[in-house]
Amino acid sequence: MGTNDEIIAAYRGVQQRISELARGMDEAAADKTVPACPEWQVRDLLAHVVGVGADVVAGALEGAGSDPWTAAQVEARRGRSVDELLAEWESGSDALAEALQASDPFRAAQSVFDAATHEHDLRGALDEPGARDSDAFEIGWGWATDVLGQIRDGYDAGAIELRTPSGTTVAGKGEPTATVSADRFELWRAMTGRRSPDQVAAWNWEGDAEGGIGHVCLLPARTTPLVE
Repeated sequence: MGTNDEIIAAYRGVQQRISELARGMDEAAADKTVPACPEWQVRDLLAHVVGVGADVVAGALEGAGSDPWTAAQVEARRGRSVDELLAEWESGSDALAEALQASDPFRAAQSVFDAATHEHDLRGALDEPGARDSDAFEIGWGWATDVLGQIRDGYDAGAIELRTPSGTTVAGKGEPTATVSADRFELWRAMTGRRSPDQVAAWNWEGDAEGGIGHVCLLPARTTPLVE
């Protein structure tokens, strides 16, 4: 997943790309629904991303990742413009880097995984695909496949082999009991809960496909397909 310095650099890259996409956008763009997070508009997504950074700096991590935790971040920034949200994010960037530097690499990489996930949520809302080979994507992929391996080990399910045009990753211990072949971005977006079970099942599976499909979606899978 990289060193903390590499993780911080990757996070800053996500911040720069999101800021470039969002800065100066008009109200119509800010009010767009985010297809990957249909309960949010673009401005809500940005409020969450900014709020996560602020909460990491403040150590306000009780309930981290829960719906009430994220809802509080969005509500606290209700009524702010996109540029005001970006200004808050920028003003806290050095403090966040310090907090990430003091974290263990696994926890720090989770912040990159989350930020990169929302970068692609934003890109989907704005129809601006890109950055699918960024350092943040690499770190997010490493973090997600590590967690996938931990889940497989916890269920004593054997390893799962992820075959992509970019290479093969084995998640979990022991001999692979399930193998899936798919685009790496698609696999990663499934891990973030941005693909439906039917989309995941449509990939090329070998071995224990049912068990593999059940574990690939680290976050709850969508009920409807999402194509990006």
